[in-house]
Amino acid sequence: MHADKHPFHILTPDFIMDAVESQGFRCDCRNLTLNSYENRVYQVGIEDARPMIAKFYRPARWRDEQIIEEHDFSHELAGHELPVVAPWRNTAGESLFQHQGFKFALYPQQGGHAPEFDNLDNLLILGRMLGRMHRIGAVRSFCQRPTLDSESFGRESVALICEQFIPAEYRESYTALTGRLLEAIDRIVATTGPVRLIRTHGDCHSGNILWRDHAPHFVDFDDSRMAPAVQDIWMMLSGDRQRKQLQLDALLEGYNEFYDFDPLELRLVETLRTLRMLHYSAWLARRWDDPVFPLTFPWFNTVRYWGEQILELREQLAALDEPPLELL
Repeated sequence: MHADKHPFHILTPDFIMDAVESQGFRCDCRNLTLNSYENRVYQVGIEDARPMIAKFYRPARWRDEQIIEEHDFSHELAGHELPVVAPWRNTAGESLFQHQGFKFALYPQQGGHAPEFDNLDNLLILGRMLGRMHRIGAVRSFCQRPTLDSESFGRESVALICEQFIPAEYRESYTALTGRLLEAIDRIVATTGPVRLIRTHGDCHSGNILWRDHAPHFVDFDDSRMAPAVQDIWMMLSGDRQRKQLQLDALLEGYNEFYDFDPLELRLVETLRTLRMLHYSAWLARRWDDPVFPLTFPWFNTVRYWGEQILELREQLAALDEPPLELL
């Protein structure tokens, strides 16, 4: 698809300011593009006020009801005084708006930097925040938003890659390897037994947490969905097993002050990591017609990428057989 045919190409500075001003603000012509690939996000200057963050949703990804449910969850958390950056609402209580065919939302600007996951004191604080978030998330279920499962994140991702993207020389290896991974995932899920699914942030990597004034502020609930609580925990664990264990202990020390973590969910950490790896490749593939993606991820879909991807997935297959982390 040619660059000027992609829907996002109409998001010019004038279009962005017109959208923001349609909600009663007066822009001062300062626009800054922020890092975002799934959607498009801009910092927009406002006359005699702090800038606003304008988020324009990727067309055809979420239904209105799904976006509004995400917004309502953010406001529910903020209403309990959690440090969550929730979307702005107008006097009618609306948070999702339309401008010339685009859905968009506005957010207050929130400064901060990525947290240091190697800092155990930070992890203790993050654990407390997640415990409070999950206590609220467990009160009710999402009705409109999806559930994180091996079908949507695993099998559908693998099917897309096999049909359209994997080079011929790697197709057989990739198909066989991912088949074994999905079988292992099914086995682990079955032997773990039912775990409680709650409303989660869904994408708790460091880029979605802004650290300021000795506290985290959670942003971008765009991937919020029903999932085990550990989905919001495992991405904060890194390094060797000993290091991950120390990080986990710090997180759960704070977490359990507000919400009881089910230790059975630790069996799902590598399962969730594997599903994210499969889903990430498919996400890049699905967005390859967006001109930003080939420019930003030029290494994707090269022969070298798929060779390295297969090696990483083989390592992940071995990781699925390792004993899970434990509560100490």
